Amino acid sequence: MEKKRFRLNRRQFLKMSAATGVLLGTAGTAQFVKKAAAAGQAKGAPVEFKTVRTTCSPNCTGACGMLAKVENGQIKAITQASDYPEAEYNPRGCLKGISMINLIYGPDRLKKPMIRSGAPGKGEFREASWNETLDYTTNKLKEIAAKYGPESIGVIFQVGGTGYVQKGAVISLATLAGWSLHHPYDQNGDLPMFFPMTFGVQSEEAEPLEWLNSRYIAVFGSNIMATRLPDAHFLVEAQNKGAKLVVFDPNFSPTAAKADEYIYVKSSSDAAVGLGLARVIIEEKLYDAAFLTTYTDMPLLIRSDNHKRLKAEEVQGLSKPADVPAYREAYVAYNGQFLAVHPEKFELPGDVALEGEIEVTLKTGNKIKAKPAFQLLKESLSNYTPDKVETMSGIPKDTLVRIAREMAATKPLHVVYGASNYQWYHGDLKGRALALIPVLTGNIGKSGAGISTYAGQYKIRMKLADWWVPEGKPQKWFPWLYVLHGPTKTMKAKYPAHGLKALITGWGNPFDQHNMANKLREMTEKGDLEFVVTMDFQMTTSGRYSNVVLPAASWYEKTELVATPVHPYLQLQQPAIKPLFEAHSELWIARELAKRLNPEFENHYFPGIDENTAAEKVIEMLLKTGGPTVAGITLDQLKKGPVRFKSAAPGNRQIPFYEQINLKKPFPPVSLPAKIEQTGQFVKSGRIEFYKDEDLFLEAGESLPVHKPPFEESEYALNPATREKYKFAYITRNSIYRVHSTHSNNVWMNELQDGKPRVWLNPQDARAKGIKEDDYVEVYNDRGKVHGHAIVDPGVGQNVVVFEQGWWSRYLNGESFNSLTYPFIKPTNEVYFVPGVWSPNTAWNECLCDVRKAGDKQ
Repeated sequence: MEKKRFRLNRRQFLKMSAATGVLLGTAGTAQFVKKAAAAGQAKGAPVEFKTVRTTCSPNCTGACGMLAKVENGQIKAITQASDYPEAEYNPRGCLKGISMINLIYGPDRLKKPMIRSGAPGKGEFREASWNETLDYTTNKLKEIAAKYGPESIGVIFQVGGTGYVQKGAVISLATLAGWSLHHPYDQNGDLPMFFPMTFGVQSEEAEPLEWLNSRYIAVFGSNIMATRLPDAHFLVEAQNKGAKLVVFDPNFSPTAAKADEYIYVKSSSDAAVGLGLARVIIEEKLYDAAFLTTYTDMPLLIRSDNHKRLKAEEVQGLSKPADVPAYREAYVAYNGQFLAVHPEKFELPGDVALEGEIEVTLKTGNKIKAKPAFQLLKESLSNYTPDKVETMSGIPKDTLVRIAREMAATKPLHVVYGASNYQWYHGDLKGRALALIPVLTGNIGKSGAGISTYAGQYKIRMKLADWWVPEGKPQKWFPWLYVLHGPTKTMKAKYPAHGLKALITGWGNPFDQHNMANKLREMTEKGDLEFVVTMDFQMTTSGRYSNVVLPAASWYEKTELVATPVHPYLQLQQPAIKPLFEAHSELWIARELAKRLNPEFENHYFPGIDENTAAEKVIEMLLKTGGPTVAGITLDQLKKGPVRFKSAAPGNRQIPFYEQINLKKPFPPVSLPAKIEQTGQFVKSGRIEFYKDEDLFLEAGESLPVHKPPFEESEYALNPATREKYKFAYITRNSIYRVHSTHSNNVWMNELQDGKPRVWLNPQDARAKGIKEDDYVEVYNDRGKVHGHAIVDPGVGQNVVVFEQGWWSRYLNGESFNSLTYPFIKPTNEVYFVPGVWSPNTAWNECLCDVRKAGDKQ
C-alpha cells in the first residue's frame, strides 16, 4: 500500500514536539513545584540555584543528556541538554525523561532499608538500619552459599550500558563471591541470535545519523516512532532526503503510518518474506557476486555425504595453514583447482565457483561430492517462489518481486529488524533470512547500509575488566531462562547443582518483567527461592516479593558512566542532588556487603572515600584502561559534555563492520567484554556465514535459513491440545508511556492512558467475541491471565491480541501479564554459550491465548 506523505522538516518537528510537551506538562509541573517548595524551603531562606548536566538511563537505548534545574537541593524541572557536538542529535529526550521528578519524589520512593515481615508479595515490611539490614543480608547469603554453593545465588544487573560503574560494582561483587550472573540481554529477549550465528557478534547497529545516508530503509516489525522517540526524527529526515521507507508488519503501527509503503505480513512470517526476496535477487542475478566471494561463506564447499564444510586438511594436496588460530578453521573453495581458504585473509580470486557440484579426492583416497554454499542456498530457495511466499506470509507475489528489485537497485539499503519480531521461537531464522538481503546486495560495512536491531542498552563499548572482573577471577554465568525452565540436555552453560536459591536484583523488576508462566512468584511463595534482595529507588512489585529491600540512589543522585549502542557518545551521570532519605549508590552498597562477606573484598571498591569520589576513581581507571574506543578521553572532558567514541570509520562514525569490509579484517569484530577466542568460533571461516554445520543446526534442518511457522515446535509441542484451544497470538509490545516497567507509576504517563491497561483487538475478532470498545476483557491461557480494557483497532492483525507490557502488578489487580508466557528454549541457541552473546533468548511473543468479555471491573 503506497501513500502520499506529509513531509516534516526538523524545525517543524521540534516546534510541534515542544508545544505538545508544554501542553501536557504544565499543570503537573506547577503542582509539583508548589508542593516541593512548600516542603523543602524555610521561609526567607536564601535561594540557591544550579543546573546539572546528567544522563537519563532507564534502558530505553536513548541515553539522553538532560539538565536538572535544582533549587535549594530539590530538582524543580528537567529539560533536554541539547549539547551534543553534532547538531543533528539535539535535542534528545522525551516526556518520560522530563517527568522523572514524579518518580524521584513520588509516593513509591524508598526511604529506609526494609526487612520483610509477612508473606511474599503482601507488602508487609519493617524498617531497619543499614547496619542491621546489611548484617542480616550478608549472614543469609553466607548461609545459602555454605549450604548450596555460592553459585546458587543469582545476580541480575539491568543493564550494563546504563551504568558501567554502579552496575559494575554489583557484577564485581558477584565475581568476588562466586555468585552466578544472569545476563540481561537474553533475559530481556533483546539478543538477536541471528547476529552471532551469521556475523559472529553480539549485535551491531548503524547510528541514527547514518540513516540520513540511506536511500532505502526496510523495517521489519520495529516500531521506531513509538520506541525510539529521541531518534525517530532521523527516519522522517531520511525520507525528506529521498529515502524510501517500507514497513513490513502484521499491525499498522505508528511507524507504518509514516511509511512510503506499508506491507502487511502474517505474524512471524518474516523468514518466508526474506527468503522470497533473496530468491528473486538471485534468480534475476541482482546480487553482488564479488562481495559474496570476498566476504561470505558462499564459495566454501559443503560435503554432500555429511553436510559439513569441507576442511583443507581433509583434501588431497591441501593442508591447513600453520598460522590459523585454534578457534578458526581453514576451509576449501574451487576455481578449477582446490584452494585452502585462510580464515583471516580475504584473498580469494574472483573466479572461484559459487555454483555447481565438484568431485573431491580426500586424503583417505575416498572421493566425495561437494557444492558451494551458494549452490545449496539456491536449491533451498526453490521452496520460496512468489506464489508460495504469498501463501506463507500474505504478501502479494507481484509486490514481493517489485520490492526485491527495488532493494537490489537502491543503495545504500538499511534493514531494521525489530526486537518484538525476533522475540519468537524462530527469531534466529527470521534474522538469518533477512540478513541475506543486505549481504546479497553488498550493503554491509558501508555508510547508510546494513542490518540493525536497536534493542536494549546492553552494549559494552570499552574494556571494563579492571572493574568488573577483579584480579581476573573467573565469573559464573548461566542464562535466566534456565532458572524458569530448568536445565536441558543440550545446554552448554553450567547449571548450579542445587538450582537457584537466592536472588539479588535491582532496576529490572523481574517479578513483573521476567515472571514467565508465573514461575518466579511461585518459586518465592513456595520457598524454593529462599532469599531475595532488591536494590531500587522505588518499591516495585519485585520489592514486595523480596526479603530485603535496599534504598538505592536514582540516576539524578549518583556518579555514573553511560553508553548506548544507538548513538556514539560516552556520557556521565552527575549527581544533581544528594540521595534522598537514606538512599545510597550501588557502589556504596556493594562495598558495604563486600567488607562483611570478606574484608579483603572491600579493597576493590576504593575504601575510605565517599561514594561519588570512589565512582570518579573508577571512571578514571576505566578511561585509562578502556582501550582504543576511549583513547584520550578524560573525566574533565566528560564533565563538560558528551564525547564521541573513537572508531575506524571516517569521522568516528558508527558503521557496522566497517573494518571488516574496508580494512579487510576477519569477522567478527570483538563483542566486549567477550574475547575474540570466544566469539571467533561462531564463524570459524572468518567470514559472514549463512551455512551452519554444527550438529544441532543439521538435526533441526536449519543449516541454511528456512521459514518455520510459529508454535509448531513450541506451544503445540508443549501441549498438542493448544492447537484447537487457543487461536490468538499474544503480543506484549513496548509502550510509548513506559520504558519496560519504569514509569509504570508515573502519574503523568498514567493520566495519558486514563490509568487503564488496554487490550488491542481486530474489529472482526472483537465482533466474533461480542467485545466492544472499552469493554473489560480477560486474556488467558492454561498458564495465566490478565485483564484490560478493549481497544478495537482495524490496524491490528486478525487472530492477534496485543497487550502493552510493563504494568506493575498493582495496576492489574495482582495479576502478571507475563504469567501467560513460557520459557521456551531453542536448541540452536545452545550450540555455544558466551554470556549475552550466544545464549537462549527469551521468546516473549511465542505465546497463544484466548480473549473473552469479563464484565464490569470489580
